[in-house]
Amino acid sequence: MRDQSHETIWRKSTYSNGDGDCVEVADGITDIVPVRDSKDPSGPALAFTPEAWKSFIAAIRCDDFPTAL
Repeated sequence: MRDQSHETIWRKSTYSNGDGDCVEVADGITDIVPVRDSKDPSGPALAFTPEAWKSFIAAIRCDDFPTAL
């Protein structure tokens, strides 16, 4: 039987709306920040370094992404 005390807890942003187009992040894992698509919770997750994740969040907050053509 799997040890339930080590289950990954996923969360969505408090800014998420109810339409399901969100990413989920798992906190509390050393050295990585796992991210997955909330519409496919059993699908693959991406793993970022904490530094890369912080840079990504900072860029979102500053609206520092190029506009799509």
